[in-house]
Amino acid sequence: MNGIVPLWKPRGMTSHDCVMKMRRIFATKKVGHTGTLDPEVEGVLPICIGEATKIVPYLTDTRKTYRAEITLGIATDTEDQTGTIIESAPVTIGLTESKIKEVLNQFKGEIDQVTPLYSAVKVNGKKLYEYARLNQQVERPIRQVMIHSIDYLTGTLVYSNQIAKFSFDTTVSKGTYIRTLAVDIGKALGYPAHMSNLIRTATADFNQDNAITFTQLELLKEKDQLETILAPIEAGLTHLPSYQVNQELAKKIVHGQKLVRPDNWQDNQPYRLEYKQQTLAIYQVHSENQDQIKPLRVFNIMDNRI
Repeated sequence: MNGIVPLWKPRGMTSHDCVMKMRRIFATKKVGHTGTLDPEVEGVLPICIGEATKIVPYLTDTRKTYRAEITLGIATDTEDQTGTIIESAPVTIGLTESKIKEVLNQFKGEIDQVTPLYSAVKVNGKKLYEYARLNQQVERPIRQVMIHSIDYLTGTLVYSNQIAKFSFDTTVSKGTYIRTLAVDIGKALGYPAHMSNLIRTATADFNQDNAITFTQLELLKEKDQLETILAPIEAGLTHLPSYQVNQELAKKIVHGQKLVRPDNWQDNQPYRLEYKQQTLAIYQVHSENQDQIKPLRVFNIMDNRI
């Protein structure tokens, strides 16, 4: 079987745990996930099966959508609800929804993020969380990320015991830390803050509405209907421009041959090459010969239409 499973990852499991479980369900080692979700986070985690594992880096590179809850008045060392409190301050009742909307709007577009200390990003060969556990000082990388949209969820602002909470929806680029975003939003509002809940509601074209749970997958397995849930490889590549080819070129593509560069192909831009609505491969302009395109991925899916 080849395709993509739009899994709804439950809380309490790592992304690696999900891969291991999917290997058992689908009886194959060719399984890969498309973007790490922390154990305490639930949501959409597309899982690639068989030949679809070849598109993992391309699907991982897509924008993600989240629903997050911020707690104002308390900061933690991990920037989320799992950490130890490192700062607190009472939240005044004067905070308004209009002020929150005004501040959230400031974060739209490209912003700089300081990589959280409790993360797997490496500095000088060591992961940042290893520095944290050893209580060692380290300069954390600053990354540019894109906040495509960020919207306050009306009516979610609540006060309790000198803290405040509210929720927002946001669509962001790969590599964006929502917990860091929550901390920065808190600072802009004048309070220590942390992310107290997070749900990933969409990855690329896969969303909460078309996601499937492990329980549902197990039922499909019992009925020998697992193949019915698999989305085609094309579903994970909709963000890439497509180029339609004829039968003659299709035969060359499935054998991984270099081709003459078509007109108007952009440099450093992967394209999906299609024949009769089937994606055969991903190609890009050859770095050493600008007149040619070369394969980045070729999908070994036999089809009698070629």
